[in-house]
Amino acid sequence: DVKEEIKKAVELAKSGDQVVLCVGLNLDWEQEGHDRPHMDLPEHTDDLVAAVAAANPRTVVVVQSGTPVTMPWEKDVAAVVHAWYGGNETGNAIADVLFGDVNPSGKLSLSFPKLVEDNPAYLSYRSERGRVLYGEDVYVGYRYYESVKRAALYPFGWGLSYTSFKLSTLQVSVDDKAGSLVVGLDIENTGSVDGAEVVQVYIAQQSPSIRRLVKELKGFKKVVVGKGQSKRVEVVIEKKYATSFWDEERDQWVEESGTYDVLVGNSSASTPLKGTFEVDETSWWSGL
Repeated sequence: DVKEEIKKAVELAKSGDQVVLCVGLNLDWEQEGHDRPHMDLPEHTDDLVAAVAAANPRTVVVVQSGTPVTMPWEKDVAAVVHAWYGGNETGNAIADVLFGDVNPSGKLSLSFPKLVEDNPAYLSYRSERGRVLYGEDVYVGYRYYESVKRAALYPFGWGLSYTSFKLSTLQVSVDDKAGSLVVGLDIENTGSVDGAEVVQVYIAQQSPSIRRLVKELKGFKKVVVGKGQSKRVEVVIEKKYATSFWDEERDQWVEESGTYDVLVGNSSASTPLKGTFEVDETSWWSGL
């Protein structure tokens, strides 16, 4: 009986100082080759999490899945750990993180929408007469959410740590001889634990000739910084790939002249540092 099992879990939660509740999906619910019927956790899982969290607010929910799930209880729990599928050592890895033996530094490689209806592909999920229509075009993931100004539950590039970091002193330069964009900044570990942060570099064209994305990830670097220490970081990006788009009329890549913004942060939703650089002349090319 589901209700009775949830009651048992609630009583156990009340008797403990803290709760670690493991939920998620498996091969019965998701695998390559077919779509999930919905974005929710299986059956009464949300009821279980809500009841346990109400009984003990110091509940950590560990979610194992390869894709986003809805989390209507997200604001009622102390923490959410997304563990993906870690294989044979999953349990040991999760325990190392929960008990502080390892300081987590992972970042989301996709956006977690609040609802399935928020997904950019929601209106074109089905196949129509044997055809799959990709109606979202280039507006995939964070590119879509930023374009329609819709907040995700957890944005692309998001991920917490047991320490904190401060980014500062942004410097942007162009190495014309190498064709590179060089983005330099300082990163300081302002917490009390050694850790690693992923510096993310996004590029946005100020006045494009076509409608372009709000910004695009073009470079990143994971940096290990000791507690209380600072490091100077450089992210080097090939300039033409940081600026170009596909010109459908000419059937070529184009790098347009003009001003480009460089936005640096630790997720697509948090880019506190901003700089600019110039492209003097428009150029086209084919191939790589």
